[in-house]
Parts: sequence; structure tokens; C-alpha cells
Amino acid sequence: MMRMKLWLIVVLLGSLVACASTPKELEKERKDKEAAEINVQLASGYMRRGDLEVAEEKLLKAIEYNNKHVPAYTTLAVLMTMINKPVEAENYYLEALDIGSRDPELHNNYGTFLCSIKKYKEATEQFEQTLRNQFYQTPEVAHANLGYCLLQAENPDYKKIERHLRKALKLRSNMPSAMLAMAELGLATDNYLMARAYTQRFHSVSAATAHSLWVQIRAEHALGDKVYFLKISKKLLDQFPESEEADKLMGLSNL
Repeated sequence: MMRMKLWLIVVLLGSLVACASTPKELEKERKDKEAAEINVQLASGYMRRGDLEVAEEKLLKAIEYNNKHVPAYTTLAVLMTMINKPVEAENYYLEALDIGSRDPELHNNYGTFLCSIKKYKEATEQFEQTLRNQFYQTPEVAHANLGYCLLQAENPDYKKIERHLRKALKLRSNMPSAMLAMAELGLATDNYLMARAYTQRFHSVSAATAHSLWVQIRAEHALGDKVYFLKISKKLLDQFPESEEADKLMGLSNL
């Protein structure tokens, strides 16, 4: 028995020595990680300027330096989404998840992507996994994303949607995305007063978008309030004359 214990100790010590990195190797690893981070930062800057080809080069270079650097994969996923390559984007998200599967923010971002390509069931699973993580710092974001995503799906569960959106607003009362989703929920459930109220709240904390104005226009149209209907319609046409929502407005009956 004693010989067996001595043999085990020798084997373990030998494996530790074999796995130990030299100071030179550790320094190279540190520099490679730093280079990966710098390349991701540079890529983000290029993406903001619209130079997407150079951004992709920087991100691939980051992975060459450190193939375990999750931000490189997630930023590549965002870039692929921007250039309408959803298959490549999903692959990069999956690679990131292989490395950082416990990161709740990563699951939330992946869920948002899945929702954008209409994979609602898979997106819901990602948001719910995010919310199960007790260390996630912004659960209101996942609640709002989940509520909005469920609203887009076929045969939506309106009670579940409202529950998640209200949780989001309870955690952050001035959250624009949750307010606008509540307004859309009002339209979906023929609760036009709710739709009006939440678009008004949205516009009190966030700049109007073509979409937010279109939501309010439909609410005012349904409520039969011609004064507000014409006022918001004019605002949409003045501020977003080339938008899809402006085209939809011109086709709305009973103008």
C-alpha cells in the first residue's frame, strides 16, 4: 500500500512538472492575450466606422493570438449579423458558448440573435437560462428580451409576456424597450389605451423612432382620436419620410 501511494505521488508530481510553463512561455501567453484584446478593441472601432472588412481581419487575428477569447467570437457574430450571414453568426455564438458557457450575458445575446432570425423556442431557452443565473447583473434586460421575443412568436402567451415585461419595468421603471413592448402588447390584445400610455411613456424617456410612432399611430387610429392620430402621423412623415412605417401609414384606411 505504501509503495502504491509513493508511486501515485511520483506520477502526480511528474505530471505537474510536465504541465508547468516556463517564465518565457507565460510571458508569451500574456502578450498573446493582450494582443487579442487590442485587436477586438480595434475591430469594434472599425465596425462603428463601417469598415467591416478590416474589422473582420482584426477579429480573426485576435483568435489567432488567443483562440479562447470569447469577445472575439461574439463580436464576429455581431459582424456576421450586420452583413446578413446568420449561419456564420450562429456558428460564432456557438463557439463562444463552448468556451464561456456559464456567462449569462452571452446566453442573453445569443437569445437576442435567435429571436432576430425567428428561432423563438431556442431564443426563449437562452433567455430562461440567463434568468436562472443568480449572478446575472441585469435580469430586467433578459425579462424584456424574453417578453418581446414571445410577442413575435406564433400563438403568443400574452399573460406570460406581460409577466416578464412587468418584471423588467419593476426592476427598471424607465426601461424604453420594455415600455415599447408593453405598447405592442396593448395593440396585440386590443388594449389601445395601454398601447397609448406606454408609447407616451416611451417617448418621455427616449427619442421617437419610426417604429414607436407607428405603434402610437395604430393605437390612436383604433381609439378614434383624430387629433392625436394626425399629430403623430405628421411627426412620422416629417421625421422618417423614407421609412417602411411611413409607407404603411399611407396605406392605412380611414385617414
